[in-house]
Amino acid sequence: MRRLMLLRHAKSDWGTPGLRDHERPLNARGREAAPKMGAYMVRHALVPDLIIASTAKRVAETLDLLRPAFDSPPKVLQEPRVYEAGARPLLGLVKETPRSAHSLLLIGHNPGLSEFASMLIASGEVEARQRLIEKFPTAALAVIDFAFDDWEKLHPHSGRLDRFVVPRALDVATD
Repeated sequence: MRRLMLLRHAKSDWGTPGLRDHERPLNARGREAAPKMGAYMVRHALVPDLIIASTAKRVAETLDLLRPAFDSPPKVLQEPRVYEAGARPLLGLVKETPRSAHSLLLIGHNPGLSEFASMLIASGEVEARQRLIEKFPTAALAVIDFAFDDWEKLHPHSGRLDRFVVPRALDVATD
């Protein structure tokens, strides 16, 4: 079995005019949401073997706030191809994942992550699937399971959505 976790970067700051998109940092809300999501992941045993992350500043900051939650931080590959990637390039990238990584966390951007998740999911709780399709907010996490044991076999409609978690739900949940 393989598990793919898709995490959209936390909320970014649009307050600096003329700043390149790649260089935008997190805003206060984003700096609050990222560690909450990390804590949630650890509480629910959603600890990846490997993390592949976009090279954008807001992703690096999200990752920096997420990693302290893990007792033993997973290996991180910063991958420029994640930035602005659509569903098909992300599919190709994940298929390159080493077989030794059974659980992969991909941290990136929309609309690519939302499209990629929608492309992969064939089953799972209907309500969660609908929420994901309608909106994949910042710092949201989609957990998708696959019945095969080799990332090269990844293909559209091959996964089951295990859960879709948004930061706002963590603020009101008592999980």
